[in-house]
Amino acid sequence: MPEPWWRAGPQEVHRLEDRVSSLYVERCHIDRDDNAVVLVNKARVVHVPAAWLAVLLIGPGSRITHAAVTLLADSGTSLCWVGEHGVRLYASGHGVARGSQLQLRQAWLSTRPKERVAVARRMYDMRFPGEGTSGLTLQQLRGREGTRVRRLYAQHSERTGVPWTKRDYKPGDAFAAGDDVNRLLSAANSALYGICHAVITGIGASPALGFVHTGSALSFVLDIADLYKAEFTIPLAFDLAARELTAERDARTALRDAVVQGKLLPRVVTDVKNLLVPEGGNLLEEDLAGLWDEGESVVSGGRNWGSDPFAPDSHLDIIPDPGGSTTS
Repeated sequence: MPEPWWRAGPQEVHRLEDRVSSLYVERCHIDRDDNAVVLVNKARVVHVPAAWLAVLLIGPGSRITHAAVTLLADSGTSLCWVGEHGVRLYASGHGVARGSQLQLRQAWLSTRPKERVAVARRMYDMRFPGEGTSGLTLQQLRGREGTRVRRLYAQHSERTGVPWTKRDYKPGDAFAAGDDVNRLLSAANSALYGICHAVITGIGASPALGFVHTGSALSFVLDIADLYKAEFTIPLAFDLAARELTAERDARTALRDAVVQGKLLPRVVTDVKNLLVPEGGNLLEEDLAGLWDEGESVVSGGRNWGSDPFAPDSHLDIIPDPGGSTTS
């Protein structure tokens, strides 16, 4: 049966690393027109090809139709509902990934202490290369990370002339906390979380199964976003504060440009896979639709494994019952 005319076909679903990183919208109506998302407000109407979008950040005052959500899901685009300042993620949704192989691998790594620490070490090496983390415990890694990040804040404060005391963050109301640099950091980090969330779910990994962070539905998102803060959000916040660009929109716009220039999306895809997949390994991405069997083997799904008692090569077992009746 052919696909409906309005459904995006496989040839129209572009690889995640080739897409536009994110689009933030607020106070508008979101609908669809064929394979495009239509954004409507009092000023204008904008058409956006859904298959070219990695994540849609939906701000307050917006409404979205069922048809638009269906199109975005078919296109593999993630949806994130965020607060007025773009710094709080309320909910998210995404289309179904093609397979579970990457998520099963992630679950295996995150539930074994030795492998989990090894992944955490690789994350630290990616952020601060050349320090030799072999043999360090998680407590020692956290201590080194804290020292390096504090030093990084001080360096950017000296570089830009923007005063800095400490990172000030209020859970649940990030943009209300701290000075201009802290608020810009919160806004930029929130947008970065949305981008990382889109990549993680888009390639079939779990946003909840973290290695350093834990206890949150976005633990792995926080892990991955930390890999890029030193390069993207921290210098960006100090640069914007030095130029007196302190609105959350300034942070989102600047990060969007930096993500495009730095080609962050393909980097996130590569980094996530390198962290989860063993070197030289290859996990299948297609939907195997299998059934689990003893010994962790997989048998094919999509078929009835019960025999047909009326088939030529089948038979009925007639078992005498002690009470005098028979059962089959």
